[in-house]
Amino acid sequence: MSRGARDASQDVPLPVAGSPGTNATDAALSRIDVVVGDITDLSAELDVDTIVNAANAQLVGGAGVDGAIHAAAGADDLLAHNRQHHPDGCPTGLAKASPAFALEARGIKHILHTAGPVWSGQRDTGVPGAPGDDTAKLGYTLEDTLLAACYTNCLKLAQQLGSGVVAFPAISTGVYGFPKPRAARIAIGHVLGHFQQRPAPELPRRVVFACFSDADADVYREALASRGQWMFGRSRA
Repeated sequence: MSRGARDASQDVPLPVAGSPGTNATDAALSRIDVVVGDITDLSAELDVDTIVNAANAQLVGGAGVDGAIHAAAGADDLLAHNRQHHPDGCPTGLAKASPAFALEARGIKHILHTAGPVWSGQRDTGVPGAPGDDTAKLGYTLEDTLLAACYTNCLKLAQQLGSGVVAFPAISTGVYGFPKPRAARIAIGHVLGHFQQRPAPELPRRVVFACFSDADADVYREALASRGQWMFGRSRA
């Protein structure tokens, strides 16, 4: 399978024993794609019209996905727009929109910038006694709550903009150090929840998780396949 090609076999995993196989859940799962490829170059095959940038809080561009998106869109144009329209940057967990500039030639209309949390395993003070590391239940760390807010706010903003298909990178899992399996479960849980509450034809129609490598994509596929073991027993994430 080529990089960026849709892996339809992973769209709707087989039901997991003990997990609710509701029509709403199946419908929501059918609106998710997991692909390996460049997030700036998915629009032709997958009709992506909105991409999410794993930005820094200053919205000035950086390394990884952030740098790649700035370079593809036109770093000068994107930086000038963000300085003018978002002079205070983007606090962690929030989302800001910008035009796609040069990426409009690839069918992308909007870039949603969201600043993910840096993983430290800091315990959420609302959950006394919870462990402050990756053994904590989903939702028991401050970083879980902030990462969840990134997905929630991006989806709300995409809906307001009339986005049809939104592509997400693996927010906070690079230099910010968020554990990848944990981040994938938070991402999938909140996208599924959004779709279940807003059935088709409400926008966005689909979400694409754009992964850097096959190994990263496998993390999302495993999270989808095992959702019955973690999603319905999680606390708050």
